[in-house]
Amino acid sequence: MDENTTLRALAALSQKTRLDVFRLLVKAGFEGMLAGEIGDRLNVRQNTMSTNLSILMNAGLIKNERQGRTVRYFADYEAMRGLLSFLMDDCCNGRPEICEGIFDEINCS
Repeated sequence: MDENTTLRALAALSQKTRLDVFRLLVKAGFEGMLAGEIGDRLNVRQNTMSTNLSILMNAGLIKNERQGRTVRYFADYEAMRGLLSFLMDDCCNGRPEICEGIFDEINCS
């Protein structure tokens, strides 16, 4: 991930609803969620949700898949890894012990 892509991703995540959507989709895993389910879960109107999903898509943080008349959304885990890698690149100026424990805080339980 490059600097411009990182800035777009961080800008997209800097709004509460979009951050909530992204975290919800990360939790949903590879099953993803239908747009209506996301809106219902977060109590966000359809047109507002559509705008927020578009912003996250344009930032490259989520992807979608049409299933008949519905659209299912997924977190883009490759993009998430790229964002985290960019932010942590050259971490600790060659002293990895400083960063020790950061990834322990990220759990997938």
